[in-house]
Amino acid sequence: MHDAATTHGDRTVFVLVFENESSSAIYNSGSAPYINMTIKPEAAYATMFTDELPSAVPSEPHYVWMEAGTNSFTDNDFLSDADASANNSTSSTDHLSTQLTTAGLDWRSYQEGMTTPCPIASSGFYAAKHDPFVFFQDVSGMPPSAANTGCAAHHKPYSSFAADLATGTMPAYVFITPNLCNDMHGAIGCPSGSDITRGDTWLSNELPRIVTYATAHDSIIYIIWDEGSTTQTIPFFAIGNHVKKGMATTAYSHSALLKSIEEQLGVPVLSTVTAAPDFTALFDTFP
Repeated sequence: MHDAATTHGDRTVFVLVFENESSSAIYNSGSAPYINMTIKPEAAYATMFTDELPSAVPSEPHYVWMEAGTNSFTDNDFLSDADASANNSTSSTDHLSTQLTTAGLDWRSYQEGMTTPCPIASSGFYAAKHDPFVFFQDVSGMPPSAANTGCAAHHKPYSSFAADLATGTMPAYVFITPNLCNDMHGAIGCPSGSDITRGDTWLSNELPRIVTYATAHDSIIYIIWDEGSTTQTIPFFAIGNHVKKGMATTAYSHSALLKSIEEQLGVPVLSTVTAAPDFTALFDTFP
């Protein structure tokens, strides 16, 4: 049992989320040279990270699950990719970002392409369905509003990230979503070519500075996907000072991710994910 009161200095948990690729499309793929030649040798990677939702369920419910360990609440079941609204949000306070706020820990969502302070509506290559926080009314208001000051305090466009990182001080939890052209799924209007390679190139440009920060601040980086494409087994990488490099065959899920982040940041484990395994086996020292 891990002590929920444990503190970890200036630790940050970074989560970078990509879209709709099965592990078979990423591991050992020539379309992802940076992942396979640079990330994989330095990371723990899972071969049995499985999507808990049926394959027909779209992106948004997966992102909500990453935040709350479920996509089903007493006032709403998230089953679509609709933008946040009075009818597509929840009053539940049982989710990670609120736990962090309650514990006095800061958090921030960096969304590539966001154009409003609280990005509740999709625009251009930014997709609100990939930002789970805006669907919780204690973050974005009721009804969710782009003018909500509390929401704005926890959101920044990804274009601000490099300068923020360079200050040497990051929030306890950082959630990063590439835009629709860089998330490995693609969209109409994106450059031609392989969606996977475009995302891999994005990572090669963006990840090194995060790894440098993580190494210096005993921080952790998780690179995840929301769901698979041909199968429900999806790629997963963990990077950090105490990570055991190499393949892990334990059956993990987004619930395991959420539980592990809660433990690593010293907040209580939500009831929705108590039964999930944590990532103890991936680290020399955990949490």
